[in-house]
Amino acid sequence: MRYQWQAASAPASSPNPLLALRRGLFSPPPSGGRGGRWASEIFEELFLSRKHRPDTDVVHLGRRPADFHGAVNPPVYHLSTVLFPTLDALEAAQRPSPDPRRMTYGRRGSPTSFTLSEAVAALEGADGCQITPSGLSAVATTLLALLKAGDHLLMVDSCYAPSRGLCEGVLKRLGIETTYYDPLIGAGIAALIRPNTTVIFMESPGSLTFEVQDVPAIVAAAKAAGHPVTTVIDNTWASPFYFKPLTLGVDISLQAATKYIVGHSDALIGTICGNAETLPRIKQTAGDMGVWTGPDDMYLAQRGLRTIGVRLERHQETGLGLARYLQGRPEVKRVLHPALPDDPGHALWKRDFIGASGLFGAVLHPVPRAALAAFLDHLELFGMGWSWGGYESLCVPQHPEKIRVVTPWTEPGPLLRFHAGLEDIDDLIADLDAGFARMAAAT
Repeated sequence: MRYQWQAASAPASSPNPLLALRRGLFSPPPSGGRGGRWASEIFEELFLSRKHRPDTDVVHLGRRPADFHGAVNPPVYHLSTVLFPTLDALEAAQRPSPDPRRMTYGRRGSPTSFTLSEAVAALEGADGCQITPSGLSAVATTLLALLKAGDHLLMVDSCYAPSRGLCEGVLKRLGIETTYYDPLIGAGIAALIRPNTTVIFMESPGSLTFEVQDVPAIVAAAKAAGHPVTTVIDNTWASPFYFKPLTLGVDISLQAATKYIVGHSDALIGTICGNAETLPRIKQTAGDMGVWTGPDDMYLAQRGLRTIGVRLERHQETGLGLARYLQGRPEVKRVLHPALPDDPGHALWKRDFIGASGLFGAVLHPVPRAALAAFLDHLELFGMGWSWGGYESLCVPQHPEKIRVVTPWTEPGPLLRFHAGLEDIDDLIADLDAGFARMAAAT
């Protein structure tokens, strides 16, 4: 099901009615006088026009038990060669076909990939979905599909660090220029669009520092550029369960499904969802480069998708609880979490998002490295490791000052990135209390 873009004309402070209905985090909005339709209202229609609610959809999307002898979970197809019974069938398989489930070769699709791609596309409200082996491969496949030598890319300065590495490495070698922009630029991005600008890449909230971008304003600037400018967003933080970029007019929404779709820290996978205009280029490039994902990883993503609703609700609840706890700690200078009312990006988050994930940051007052190590090294429940989105809690120091070029990071104290897992919050707080006690003893 596809929905045409409409600008979100309400101010950033407008309440999000669907979030109020589903999570009870805000008071019901007043009726009338709203000056236009919010992105969240368009998003609400996406589900009210469907037969079921989101939590029900994720359980059933893409599954076809009748096709597999009634099996609840579709089987995993390990295949390379697909056999054809006749010469006519073999030759027909080499011609274009509108059938999204046609099987011609293992790398071109199987019932395992069809199940996952159909489900994720429906969750995003997209025309289709390309599965890739990781989130970074989703970024690379998308940019290589949309850019060519001589083109100009606008990349948000708060992007995932490996995305920046792709721009400074592969894309630069191919003759593609990248300009980084302030994540808070909003409509001002129009001044950076050149005649050869072909892609604007967003990530909201931003990796590490969690700035919320004004996505509708950036989309509007792209559409007013006078030449085609494709908008792309990394939607990993909220996942398509809590944020629907395509309803805001974004052309392509990609994510590291490794995080909340898989949800168990045991598989790497990426997804690229788009509209009918952009998706064929994505699929053609993925096919030309031999981009494919193993069937076992795709199956693990299907399994994780079925529980994303209940998991994200717990991640959100625990994450907000930990953020409020950290706000009360004297060792913490500030907490970076868009769902907190005093966060600079809260108004935009409340307008455009349906919920929050479990990932956020906290800036500490300056401490010696030995004191930071005393805090981190003996945490019992918070692990130190890259990635996030699994059932386990994580706490990792981050260093945005090493990579930012437009928006310098000047905080003198350590920045810690937390991922709130599925443990009991009282146990997590007790673990942090003990860590802060160790930090004080080592200071």
